[in-house]
Amino acid sequence: MVTKDYTSDQLMSLPDKIFSAGVVGAGGAGFPAHIKSVSNPEILIVNGAECEPLIHKDYELMVNYPEEIVNGIKLLLNQTGASKSYFGIKSKNKEAIKNISSAITDKRISILELGDFYPSGDEYELVYEATGKLIPPAGIPLEVGCLVNNVETLFNIFQANTNIPVTEKFVCVTGAVNNPCSFFVPVGTSFKDLISIAGGSKFEKCHIFIGGIMMGTLTANINEVVTKTTAGIIVLPENHYLVKRKSQPEESWHRIGKSACDQCSYCTEFCPRYLLGYQVEPHKVMRSLGFTKTGSEIWNQMAELCCSCGLCTLYSCPEDLYPNEACTKAKREMNIAGIKFTQRKPVKVHPLKNGRKVPLNQLIKRLCLQDYDRETPFKKNTFKPSSVILYLKQHIGSPSIPVVEKNQEVKKGEMIAKVPRGKLGANIHASIEGYVSEINESFIRIKSN
Repeated sequence: MVTKDYTSDQLMSLPDKIFSAGVVGAGGAGFPAHIKSVSNPEILIVNGAECEPLIHKDYELMVNYPEEIVNGIKLLLNQTGASKSYFGIKSKNKEAIKNISSAITDKRISILELGDFYPSGDEYELVYEATGKLIPPAGIPLEVGCLVNNVETLFNIFQANTNIPVTEKFVCVTGAVNNPCSFFVPVGTSFKDLISIAGGSKFEKCHIFIGGIMMGTLTANINEVVTKTTAGIIVLPENHYLVKRKSQPEESWHRIGKSACDQCSYCTEFCPRYLLGYQVEPHKVMRSLGFTKTGSEIWNQMAELCCSCGLCTLYSCPEDLYPNEACTKAKREMNIAGIKFTQRKPVKVHPLKNGRKVPLNQLIKRLCLQDYDRETPFKKNTFKPSSVILYLKQHIGSPSIPVVEKNQEVKKGEMIAKVPRGKLGANIHASIEGYVSEINESFIRIKSN
């Protein structure tokens, strides 16, 4: 896929402004938002489900910035020609529903109340809940006339329409910190600074889940930085059950699975995509770890329909094995081999789907996170980092190309890297005022004056 070659002297439409502002999907995927804005869906679905345990940044954004989000929806409705928008919010988030409802004056927009289950924010699940439609296997929402956007993406679209580029990220900092909270921070701010804003860690030695426990990544490096897709960080002590599990090397995951999996099929029976009717069966992917030829060609390919929600590994498996990671391994190998899986049966919702939904509070108990399940109230943050690292690839597509030089003075909001001509990507802007202290093939570092 390629992008239009936008130029500054054109009369800027909304897609132009979104492109110029460097807006990407803020829910985690990082797909450049200007591409979605030129589609022609029938229905716009707003993802405010936020089902990752402990993360509450979308909730705080909806509570504190409802008008901006709703205006972003109206902008996108007018741009795409969609006739209807469903705003998905969990029923338990009453203050968010109240504030968003008060901001809605357009009859095209209505609230879709969701249950407190994981993963209610999966776009396949959202489309089904909103419309009753099932996306084709390995397909995208647009194939059934739907466009899905995260609430922060819509906030950023509203900002882009007033010519404000993406220089800040709304993040949630929680877990083993003294003052869990949510706040805006310049893109490129270190995790060390985030933890400081949240009152510091409760433990001397800790690890950090980036983006969430279920679908995020684990690091011990507090110098890693916020990108446009960072939902937040969860700080846990190094001896926590989840840290120990995630810290094992990948080869151990598969070796243990190969020897210990007894094919109970619980990972499949609780798989959200399987329950929607998709031919993904993690227990068979696990079985393929023990085969060299017989059956592996078929069973490995089922992994393509996995949404990587992590439920099979962190909730369903009674032996603490790694079916999600086995699916990830299979998808990686299939991609290298150029193999695509074709579902062999019609997509039909499982009759026990509703009975097998996983309540979020039950998942939190299974993950031993009850002690960290706290509110993360919005905090007006005035913190200014001494330096930021802005990665040239914070999005799906090609890395942006620097348009600044070392030692150059830059202002906040100034474009410092742009999309290569004819490529899919997103522009990068200075998130603080200062000077360029370093440029390499991966990032641009800006130091404050």
